[in-house]
Amino acid sequence: MNIKRPLLLISNDDGYQSKGIQSLVDILSDVGDVIVCAPDDARSGYSCAFSATIPLRLVKREQREGIEVWSCNGTPVDCVKLALSEICPRRPDMVIGGINHGDNASVNAHYSGTMGVTLEGCMKYIPSVAFSLCDHRDDADFEPLRPFIRSITAQVLKEGLPKGVCLNVNFPLVPMFQGVRVCRMAPGTWYNEVSKCHHLRGYDYWWMVGSYRNDDPEAEDTDRWALDHGYVAITPTQIDLTAYQAFEQLKAWPL
Repeated sequence: MNIKRPLLLISNDDGYQSKGIQSLVDILSDVGDVIVCAPDDARSGYSCAFSATIPLRLVKREQREGIEVWSCNGTPVDCVKLALSEICPRRPDMVIGGINHGDNASVNAHYSGTMGVTLEGCMKYIPSVAFSLCDHRDDADFEPLRPFIRSITAQVLKEGLPKGVCLNVNFPLVPMFQGVRVCRMAPGTWYNEVSKCHHLRGYDYWWMVGSYRNDDPEAEDTDRWALDHGYVAITPTQIDLTAYQAFEQLKAWPL
């Protein structure tokens, strides 16, 4: 690892072998030294979960000039914690999650392991960004994302991000992007989330499924609207969950 080059820590929730993370390494390998530490298999939906009851293991999968690839049997957040503690030779200049197979816009950001990676980096006061493409296919084409990922990464390396703020970047699945929009998170709801099935051996089981509804469909300043209209959506996301607008109401309660 070259101390004169930026150090990029990359993880995801699709696994170290996914095309998305391999594409991200390819896109950024000349920007800085890259350390990948990602789950050994898919861990979608793990959000900010970490492992408190199982031992964690690290396996070095690859090492070449300027690139190390490690896998971990834990969650995406476990991967970031372990990498910062045990693998990185110095503090990374950026933590990057992705490229995720599937979007992490609207309330999906709360469930996403890729966003978990980015939030963990942000909580460590490291500039952090998540990249996601609205395409769940294993062989999704990430090449159109290249100039945007390189540009956003370069800007963050140059200017940093406000303390406690990370970026959630989502790309639509369209033939040509209409441009880039800085957006707020769309309010949304998942419904019909549980599908009950009956096994031939006599017991019931359930699949988590569901459909998404945009609860502010007419608003043109949201990430969901941007994606639906072919724009790359950049949503600044903060660690502070305090609902400041509720202060006066709660202070008026007779407690």
